[in-house]
Amino acid sequence: MELLKKLAPIESRYSELAALLAEGTVSGEKFVKMTKEYSDLTPVIETITAYKKALADKDDLEIMVDDPEMGEIAREELYDLNGKIPELEHQIKLALIPKDQDDDRNAILEIRAGTGGDEAALFAGNLLNMYKAYAAERGWRFEVVEATENDIGGIKDVVVEISGSDVFARMKYESGVHRVQRVPETEASGRVHTSAATVAVLPEAEDVDVSINENDLRIDVYRSRGAGGQSVNTTDSAVRITHLPTGLVVAMQDERSQIKNRAKAMKILKSRLYDLKRQEAADERAADRRSQVGSGDRSERIRTYNFPQSRVTDHRINLTLYKIHEIMAGKGLDEIVDALTTEEQAEKLAAMGM
Repeated sequence: MELLKKLAPIESRYSELAALLAEGTVSGEKFVKMTKEYSDLTPVIETITAYKKALADKDDLEIMVDDPEMGEIAREELYDLNGKIPELEHQIKLALIPKDQDDDRNAILEIRAGTGGDEAALFAGNLLNMYKAYAAERGWRFEVVEATENDIGGIKDVVVEISGSDVFARMKYESGVHRVQRVPETEASGRVHTSAATVAVLPEAEDVDVSINENDLRIDVYRSRGAGGQSVNTTDSAVRITHLPTGLVVAMQDERSQIKNRAKAMKILKSRLYDLKRQEAADERAADRRSQVGSGDRSERIRTYNFPQSRVTDHRINLTLYKIHEIMAGKGLDEIVDALTTEEQAEKLAAMGM
């Protein structure tokens, strides 16, 4: 069978890893990577084993169906197997999809108020609270690294570090323009306004991912400023780092220590540079195929939150849910992420001819 041929390299690699780990000659970072790969492949191999057994059992049962004594039992078991085998095939096909190498990473979340003035800033704050609640639901660590508020408690822009299991795998679908339709608290006539905020989700870069030449950086230090521009620090602790080749700028003033602000700014700069590399790689593949779901286009309107109708619509997959308050509370976001994941998997399987 064609599927069984495609499984042979996976089984071979699993056996190879098992042998290498049993030898005990591998150590350090290589050992950690091999152990993780072996652990990731174990459930796949278990599914392949169950699939092969189901196929063998099916062959045996098809011989037995005409047996006067065992025929009825064989037919019942064959009926169950015919329902089980397609399920196992689907699980195996999903395992054959090339995994995004960044899915296991932590993420840098950036939210910026867009069109809509104060209402856009309030909506950006709502999105921040939604993701914070979602992180709590999934047991992730959620740390606001830098935030700029407006005078009424909204968020002009915010940078967050999210760490935990499968953070980027779940959060990567959130990149894009989020639109809100509702009556602002300041609107006396009750008219519905439309505002927007932009979300960017970057895989957190590791030191080995990005090499930065110190000569490519311009580092400025200045005094931290609070709301309204007042000085909140008497020393030059705020840091602005400009990466000259790309023009990327990261400013950090959250900490009172210049050293800490510089370290945080460098972490975000590396993640943005790493994201640029990812985008360039995606652009190179675009000639063959670009997944609408997984493109992460920052300028694409991906979702609308309509409060009067209690409706949330994800435009990439035409999914509409009438549970806006549950979604904004973080609890309902998984339903959208699961649907986006399923759609992307279906597109990748189709591209693989499966």
